[in-house]
Amino acid sequence: MTGFEGANFAIELLNVTLLGILFIVAIAIARLRSLFAIVMLSGIYSLISATWFVALDAVDVAFTEAAVGAGISTALFLAAMVLTSRTAKAEKGAMKILPLLVVVATGAVLIYATIDLPGFGDAMSAANTGVGMEYIERSKTEIAIPNVVTSVLGSYRGFDTLGEVAVVFSAGLAVVLLLGFGERSLGATVRREDRAEPKTKEGEGE
Repeated sequence: MTGFEGANFAIELLNVTLLGILFIVAIAIARLRSLFAIVMLSGIYSLISATWFVALDAVDVAFTEAAVGAGISTALFLAAMVLTSRTAKAEKGAMKILPLLVVVATGAVLIYATIDLPGFGDAMSAANTGVGMEYIERSKTEIAIPNVVTSVLGSYRGFDTLGEVAVVFSAGLAVVLLLGFGERSLGATVRREDRAEPKTKEGEGE
């Protein structure tokens, strides 16, 4: 086995290992009833996904997955747990089968769609023969940034990046408003303290 073949085998082994870990974590999330454990495993799932994206040379996607999936989403889920129960209700048998059928059908469609995708690392793929190569050739002189990914995200597709940031910010703001932080949550805290105060005074009087 040559060095090139050994490197390819190592990359393929890494991809299969990461996909296997993702599969195990996904099964664990589907089986658990503790919402806290589910949120933590969801963050782990996002971190492993980000690692896999790095292995596939999709650094920009990996950064977004790590920041949004493992970062802000986990924080928002934990904040939402304050307003709900900590354990999910058990579902009936019929309600378990329907989501499984939806997942199987969606997975079959996605697998069928991968048939037309170019091979991994194919030099003649659209990403390696189209505008991507032009970005690589012109980035150093036009943008003066050595990292091509940064040039693409910050300049060539800067409006697209601005739109993504606006969507993430709007989603986070909407979740915060739905959770009722600020005056609403402060008012709820004051009401709980008011209800608890007479008991405290009775205890002191005794």
